Amino acid sequence: MTHTKRDYSVDPRLLMMSAAAMFIGALSTLAAAALLALIHFFTNLFFYQRFSWADVTPAQHALGPWVIGVPAIGGILIGLMARYGSEKIRGHGIPEAMEAILFGKSRMSARVAVLKPVSSGIVIGSGGPFGAEGPIIMTGGSLGSLFAQYLHLTAAERKTLLVAGACAGMTAIFSTPVAALLLAVELLLFELRPRSLLPVALACATAGFLRDLAFAPGPMFPLSTEPVTTAALASCVIAGLLCGALAAALTLALYRTEDFFHALRLHWMWWPALGGLVVGIGGYFEPRTLGVGYDVIGDLLNGRFLLTAAVALLAVKAVIWVVALGSGTSGGVLAPLLMLGAGLGVLLAPHLPGGTPSLWALVCMAGVLGSTLGAPLTAIVFAFGLTHDSNALLPLLLTTAVAYGLTALTMKRSIMTEKIARRGLHIFREYGVDPLERQHVGDLMSTDVAAIDADTPIADALARCRAERDPHRLYPVTRDGRVIGTIDCQTLAAHAHAAGRCGDHLRPLQPHHLLLPGATARLAAGRMAQLETAGLPVVRDAASMDLVGMVSLRDLLKPSRGLLEEETFRERLR
Repeated sequence: MTHTKRDYSVDPRLLMMSAAAMFIGALSTLAAAALLALIHFFTNLFFYQRFSWADVTPAQHALGPWVIGVPAIGGILIGLMARYGSEKIRGHGIPEAMEAILFGKSRMSARVAVLKPVSSGIVIGSGGPFGAEGPIIMTGGSLGSLFAQYLHLTAAERKTLLVAGACAGMTAIFSTPVAALLLAVELLLFELRPRSLLPVALACATAGFLRDLAFAPGPMFPLSTEPVTTAALASCVIAGLLCGALAAALTLALYRTEDFFHALRLHWMWWPALGGLVVGIGGYFEPRTLGVGYDVIGDLLNGRFLLTAAVALLAVKAVIWVVALGSGTSGGVLAPLLMLGAGLGVLLAPHLPGGTPSLWALVCMAGVLGSTLGAPLTAIVFAFGLTHDSNALLPLLLTTAVAYGLTALTMKRSIMTEKIARRGLHIFREYGVDPLERQHVGDLMSTDVAAIDADTPIADALARCRAERDPHRLYPVTRDGRVIGTIDCQTLAAHAHAAGRCGDHLRPLQPHHLLLPGATARLAAGRMAQLETAGLPVVRDAASMDLVGMVSLRDLLKPSRGLLEEETFRERLR
């Protein structure tokens, strides 16, 4: 039976899904270009009162104190769009995508696909302290989900295309296809299988190749730090602990702010306007905190900030980001976290030996991002993809691992899952190989099986069942040596006064419900659940229908018992 076993489950639709994912990757790249164009348009409109698609920063406006009202106006527009358009445009994108995947069968609406980029363009264009990555993840995911619905795909296939669109959009924004793929693995797919991993990888690769047609090629923040010394080992541990502490503080502050807004006796439609007012006040004192802030991240990484200026800017950025996001407006979390993490590195650089100031800005950027999202691999590769700085890989690994370890030990949930938990839904993010996938029916089935002939009278079969004293016993029924169905003791008892035979009352065994010895225990469990039965016969092959065994729910518990023993039994050294 060894030849029937494979490393991976085979999905014959994989080629079709791969082609569909590449199409979605191209579509998400266009959506990313459109989103950035919208941000540029609304930035020009709100801060410079002109119709233009030029890439400008809101920090150079000449509005004076009037700038305080600009983000509030954007917040009013978002509140109206959310109330009368779709409430799903609120939030920062990734939790909403996770919720749709786990609890909504990966269904998203066309309304979200249109309103999310428009609302995000208005929010960020009016000075909202967010990045474009969260909105494009939601928009790209919506495009993938809609295309899957158009093709009448299954929920599992919809999930694959949703994630493909989301991660392709992230690739198009940041030119980090490998990090986007890791984001899918750590946050969105909730599985590691070729059926989903390959299409998502192809979508990210497609977006990576096509983005050069719409965006400048190369890394977003090119950086080259010097090789680290041994002293950097302790410095990375210290930096990681502080990054984890900052991540925990930001997460707690965000949800305390949400609690504050929920306590207001004011319709949630007006919350983004209040948050926008705080953004406007902060932007009046620190203009560079407004908008996406990619230029600020680049300046922090390259040491173009004085220490006191960096402290003031980051303090204001943290406050307005937490308040704006807590108000339920539309925006992303990655760019603000990158800025805050890089700022922490700038503050720590004078006190950490073993590396250059730019190194500590980079590793703290990754540490804060990975520990806040609960996605350390994504953060490490993301930081490398943004800078192409290979000298920083080892410090990135250690700092991010320490930061992630601190938040994993001290925080129940991450910034991604806390929002979902507050809606009464729980996400358990640890996953491994299902023990039922590691065992096959032939390994677990009982070969000593007593079958009942279809011509056996009901009374005789019931007497046999009662003699064995197992009221839940399930028997395979055969005719001329071929399995044709099953019958249980309850069915026999229900027809005890009938003069018929077992073949008249059996549950027929349909061809698509056959169990072969090479089938996985997971497949057996799924078919039992589908048929609502406690066992199924196992046949040699579909042609002969020769009975070779019987697998029951009790048999399917064996792999779980073995896994529990591995997790709990402590062996002594022999």
